[in-house]
Amino acid sequence: MVTGVHMTAARREGGGPVTATVADGRAFTGDEILVAVGRRPATAGIGLECAGLEPGRPVPVDGQLRAAGVDGGWLYAIGDCNGLAPLTHMGKYHGRIAAAAILGQEVADAASHAMVPRVTFTDPQVCAVGRTKADARAAGLHVTVVTTPTGGVPGAYTQGNGIRGTSQLVIDDDRRTVAGATFTGPGLQELLHSATVAICGGVTVDRLWHAVPSFPTISEVWLHLLEAYGL
Repeated sequence: MVTGVHMTAARREGGGPVTATVADGRAFTGDEILVAVGRRPATAGIGLECAGLEPGRPVPVDGQLRAAGVDGGWLYAIGDCNGLAPLTHMGKYHGRIAAAAILGQEVADAASHAMVPRVTFTDPQVCAVGRTKADARAAGLHVTVVTTPTGGVPGAYTQGNGIRGTSQLVIDDDRRTVAGATFTGPGLQELLHSATVAICGGVTVDRLWHAVPSFPTISEVWLHLLEAYGL
């Protein structure tokens, strides 16, 4: 991975791969180039300074999505503006948490830091939830990473022939639970929720071993992953 460099040129010769040149003269070749400009919370020009907050920046919040440092605790920030997890489905989740807090219920945001599901709707798709290996180890977890080919199960043929991709679990060895999961391949967005439920519920891998996937489905990659872990 190369970060913090500027791309100065890109070229494709004929119908072949793309070559990108960066400012220090290095060149990188790939099938395609994805340009992603990122996002910033649109919090300028809405009067945040009147509440003692910095306009144009994410609104810091506590566990109930209440804006931190605002006298009286009357302001809540949900969705993209708080910078926690700028995804539509997480904004909906934040709304549920904030509404419950406003109604006086004992609730807290449990998902925004370690259980965020995300899908990149490319072809093939990249679907992930929870912690990456680097995130988990930075948090002090002892983890094992297991992988299996997404197309390595008979059910992959329901998506077509020659299905490619990788399925991966990051497993917390001390708790024997799934800390993170990634699936790449075509049409896998619905597969992701099984991993989200496993992480949210703290289901152990020993228990997951008895969650029988239907045949023929891509969900059988779960068995391959658990076998790779040693079950």
